[in-house]
Amino acid sequence: MKPTSLAALLAIALVPTLSAPAQLPPHSHRPATAHTDEHLPVVHKWAIVLHGGAGDIDRSSMPPQVQQQYRDGLSDALNAAAAVLNKGGAAIDAVQAAIEVMEDNPLFNAGRGAVFAANGTNQMDAAIMDGATMRAGAVADVQHTKNPIALARAVMEKTRWVMLSGSGADEFSLQAGLQQEPRSYFFTESRWDSLLRELRKENLPIPPRPPGTPLPPANQRALAAPPVFSEAPGARHYGTVGVVVLDTHGNIAAGTSTGGLTAKRWDRIGDSPIIGAGTYASDASCAISGTGIGEYFIRYTVARTICALVQYRHMRLQQAADDVIHRELEPIHGDGGVIAITPDGQMAWSFNTSGMLRARLREGGKPEIFMFRDEP
Repeated sequence: MKPTSLAALLAIALVPTLSAPAQLPPHSHRPATAHTDEHLPVVHKWAIVLHGGAGDIDRSSMPPQVQQQYRDGLSDALNAAAAVLNKGGAAIDAVQAAIEVMEDNPLFNAGRGAVFAANGTNQMDAAIMDGATMRAGAVADVQHTKNPIALARAVMEKTRWVMLSGSGADEFSLQAGLQQEPRSYFFTESRWDSLLRELRKENLPIPPRPPGTPLPPANQRALAAPPVFSEAPGARHYGTVGVVVLDTHGNIAAGTSTGGLTAKRWDRIGDSPIIGAGTYASDASCAISGTGIGEYFIRYTVARTICALVQYRHMRLQQAADDVIHRELEPIHGDGGVIAITPDGQMAWSFNTSGMLRARLREGGKPEIFMFRDEP
């Protein structure tokens, strides 16, 4: 027998391949044809989870009309994010849109409703992170930008940095062309009253009232003030706002914004603008926004730790969030909570306080808005 040439052997081997389509295993659902849709983009159902703060939130201390005002505020934020996603928009855009709505609402301790520091200024923090690119931006102690979350986004997109703070952040905000507001824009009578009560309790000096904020008549003061919680250090309410989103492209993002704590001193900065503590997003794991005692969230890197449990220990999202909030933080009195979402559509929230202002919405579903622990 003559030895078979290499070319002949190759020709024999290729005949079955070229003459018939490949046979798939019985369990495969892909058609056995050369024409497949494997290169077409996968369309995901979008989803939104957001919060407006956690703490001692009880029905007994909140009249029904006040409850409704907060529920309406959360609903407005959900609608803003949904409007972006219904047009095929990116998760990062939906996060910013929802947070800006809450920053413009004086009920929430962010943007216009930010609490006052001990020196009578509003010192606002914000962060945003894109899970698809792992890019992030954050600002701390900004005092004139109408929407701090927009400034955090500008840091992410227009600089090579991740975080700016204080006068430098304010200067960059001007250069970026973001809307600036006078101190009077961020003034709410109830927040100012909370500051005065806390300063008197601590026997600290009272700062002058911000310029451009006329004193209302005493008998109208209570009527003029919106119903808000105290954000004093011992009040056990933490009015941060935050949003996590999954878009139709399968990408996730997170954002957080806050005015911090009433009567805070020495330019204190909490966890909200700290990537990995109060804000985090990665398409490899999950997106998180937190609210609570920032010092604990920073030390325990709460946001990143939850995502690491999902990514490396393959925990379900709810289990991972509960593990950190209840098993890690609760025993050491690290009050607070988180909202979370994954690229595969898992949504979760977890909190160790009596309540958390929270809402969620999945494409095609109905909004779910809750405030108290005994709600789902």
